[in-house]
Amino acid sequence: MLYLCSENMKRSIVIILLVGVSSLLMHAQYAIDSVRLQVSANDTFYLARMQDVWVYPKMVFKNKQQERFYWKTVRDVKRTLPLAKELAKEMQVADQQLALQPDDQARRKWWRQYEKYLFKKYENNFRRMTASQGQMLMKLMDRESERTSYEIIKHYRGKASANFWQFVAKLFKNDLKEGYDAQDKDRIVERVINLVEAGQL
Repeated sequence: MLYLCSENMKRSIVIILLVGVSSLLMHAQYAIDSVRLQVSANDTFYLARMQDVWVYPKMVFKNKQQERFYWKTVRDVKRTLPLAKELAKEMQVADQQLALQPDDQARRKWWRQYEKYLFKKYENNFRRMTASQGQMLMKLMDRESERTSYEIIKHYRGKASANFWQFVAKLFKNDLKEGYDAQDKDRIVERVINLVEAGQL
């Protein structure tokens, strides 16, 4: 701590700290006792943005089934995360364009055309997905857009359509109203996402 250091050491520490922040304050002058620091325009500073590094406890699996489930989750996240991010951007575009339409009829017409475009663009992605990847995509869409699948369908297709697909989902023991929970039930998924995005997995 500073109060345990000599006066000269205090000055040295302060100088080091000032040099460390000098890249943020070009052409600024500091006076510390008799020491005067000046940053000139000819100085070169190297700035590097470090990627996040996530540190988690080592995964401990109780059995082979749990281990298979984990690596299946890794596979599904890697497969669906880029698509979820892309679709979230498509939703932003859609919301902006729908807001510009003059009335409900124009909004419906615009959405029908955009829906055809989206279906054509992403049809092959959806057809190649497994059931578990479809479920993962719903989770990640909620994570990226902060809207459940039910809310998304209701927003773009109406309540009747949302209720119909919720009924279908229930038949297959799914729930379109179920949100993403990074702190509890989806914490392993969140861990995998963080590691994948950081290039650690």
